[in-house]
Amino acid sequence: MKYIIYIVLFACAGMLQAQEWQENFDDALSKAAVEDKPIILVFSGSDWCAPCIRLKKHIFDSEEFKAYASEHYVMYYADFPRKKKNQLPQDKLNVNKSLAEKYNPKGYFPLVVVMDSDKQVLGTTGFVARTKPEKYIKTLNKFLK
Repeated sequence: MKYIIYIVLFACAGMLQAQEWQENFDDALSKAAVEDKPIILVFSGSDWCAPCIRLKKHIFDSEEFKAYASEHYVMYYADFPRKKKNQLPQDKLNVNKSLAEKYNPKGYFPLVVVMDSDKQVLGTTGFVARTKPEKYIKTLNKFLK
């Protein structure tokens, strides 16, 4: 019984600190409007794009970015995996494709789009080698001014 309590406590603590990737883009828009936060829309090829994988590993998965993002951004991950085992449900893939048509027509990967809850693009960036999370956050925040 004691072990179950510890597991639940650790799981809850992890959820409080991690940024939350929205599962649905419409939910991301609603949350951004209610909380008055910008949306960080990330176009990625999670299982084939090396810069995408590095961006996720070195920036988005860092504790510094997670803590900051949970307080300041609404996050949506528009993924385009190629391996069959990683394929998305068709409805989510369709949403991601329509987002790409509008916000990433040239097909750049990774592409990070900063927008407001009215879908107004404030700026874009991608992966920059050897960038620390603190500097990446500053880059994203420059678009908000």
